Amino acid sequence: MAGACLCWALDNNLTRKISAGDSVKIAGIKGLAAGTVNLCVAAAFGAGLPAPQTAAAAALVGLLGYGVSLALFVMALRQLGTARTAAYFSTAPFIGAATSFALLGEAPDALFWVASLLMAAGVALHLTERHRHLHRHEALTHIHPHTHDEHHRHEHDFAWDGAEPHSHTHEHDPLDHSHAHFPDIHHRHSH
Repeated sequence: MAGACLCWALDNNLTRKISAGDSVKIAGIKGLAAGTVNLCVAAAFGAGLPAPQTAAAAALVGLLGYGVSLALFVMALRQLGTARTAAYFSTAPFIGAATSFALLGEAPDALFWVASLLMAAGVALHLTERHRHLHRHEALTHIHPHTHDEHHRHEHDFAWDGAEPHSHTHEHDPLDHSHAHFPDIHHRHSH
C-alpha cells in the first residue's frame, strides 16, 4: 500500500509539471502507456484476449472511468496544485461507497464513518484556506488555455477574435503583486 501511494504521489507531482499541456492528450498518452503495460503483464501470465463485446465494454468503462477522470484531474492540477487536487480526487471512493450503500441497502461500519469525517475535515481545511502574500512571478513563456486576467496581460501577434478562454504560446513579464492564490500553474513559488 505504501509503495502504491508513493508511486501515485510521484506520478501526481510529475504530471503537475506538464499540466499546462493539453489535458486530453496527456490523459491519452498515460492511458496508452498504462494499457500497454497491463496488456503485456496479462500476456506474460498467459491471459487470452477477451471477446470483442467484452473488450468494447471494458474500453468504454476505461474511457469514462479513467480517461475522462484523468483529463479532469490534469486540469485540476493546473488550477489547484497537487495537494488540493489529490485531496479532492481522493473523495471519489467515499462517494462511490456511499452511493453503493444507498443503492444496495447495506450499512457502513464505524470505520467508514470515521474515515469519512477525516476526509471531510481535510477537504474543509483546503476549501477554507486563504493564502495571500506578496510574491514574484518570474518571466515565463508557455502555452495553456487562459483568459486575459491579471496574469495574462499580453498582446497577440495573430488575428484574435476575442474568444476566451483561448490557448497559444504567450510570455509573462516578471510581476510582483499580492492576492489570494492557490499553487496553480502561475503560483509555484517558495515562501
